Amino acid sequence: MAWPAWLKSCEALRKRSSEINWQSVCAKASGVAATDSQAIRKYFETNFQAYTIRNNAGSDAGLITGYYEPVMSGSLQRTNTYPIPLYAYPSAWRNSKPNPAPARAQLLSSGMLQGSEIAWVQDPVAAAFMQIQGSGKIRLEDGRTLRLGYAGTNDQPFKSFAQWLLDRKEINRSEATMQGISQWAKRNPSLVNEMLNANPRFVFFKTLPENVSADLGPNGALGVPLTSERSIAVDLQALPLGAPVFIATTKPLSSQPLQRLVMAQDTGKAIVGGVRADYYWGSGTAAGEMAGRMKQTGNLWLLLPR
Repeated sequence: MAWPAWLKSCEALRKRSSEINWQSVCAKASGVAATDSQAIRKYFETNFQAYTIRNNAGSDAGLITGYYEPVMSGSLQRTNTYPIPLYAYPSAWRNSKPNPAPARAQLLSSGMLQGSEIAWVQDPVAAAFMQIQGSGKIRLEDGRTLRLGYAGTNDQPFKSFAQWLLDRKEINRSEATMQGISQWAKRNPSLVNEMLNANPRFVFFKTLPENVSADLGPNGALGVPLTSERSIAVDLQALPLGAPVFIATTKPLSSQPLQRLVMAQDTGKAIVGGVRADYYWGSGTAAGEMAGRMKQTGNLWLLLPR
């Protein structure tokens, strides 16, 4: 249901100053029973007006992609099974960051990240996808779950290693997905590092507090946990953070409709334009399968208080 996601939006919107009157509609939400679907529907119909979102060129159709929270096994120490490090933001950069900072290849060969390791994982490609997503969970061998959040980058531009593979005719368009790239990497282990270095950007992580429930999604730009299949990332120049949005698109690689109320609770550098959204599928492998294949056309309607 969209209702728990909307209540999370309200938690943050109540604390923010805005020209939009979120305070009133959020106050009215407290009187709606979470189990009463008819009352929830009436609440949105009574208190909100829907507006069609259009791009600058006037089109009401745009690109809907997907993202997720990776979950992988790992260790707090380097082992033969887990040799790939995930790094914290370099402490030396907090006071004096290089400008420009080294690209990925130079950064990893320089030794300047030594001592900044947070955890070690098995697969360098999976680690790179976790960097692209900006957060993830590491299942440790003692049964604990380490949750990592975004801590910054080396400020280099993002370049797609999918495009690098396409340019070299290593894969075709249908294989330019997270799954297709992972399969290519397994067939071509000697070329993996060259592929990953094609993207000069490097993302650093931070360990999130242990009191963050492992069942909750990562915090989005709104500062509240994302809700599986009910949160989206949007362009904040086009849509207000926290707002309800009705999305009409299709599921990945299909014509099966995906039409539902979601909340604009996140943003991202690649999310640019009015009719442009990144749909949060949730955590783990199944969510990653859907997110990695999602490049659909869709429409958006913004709901604002009457």
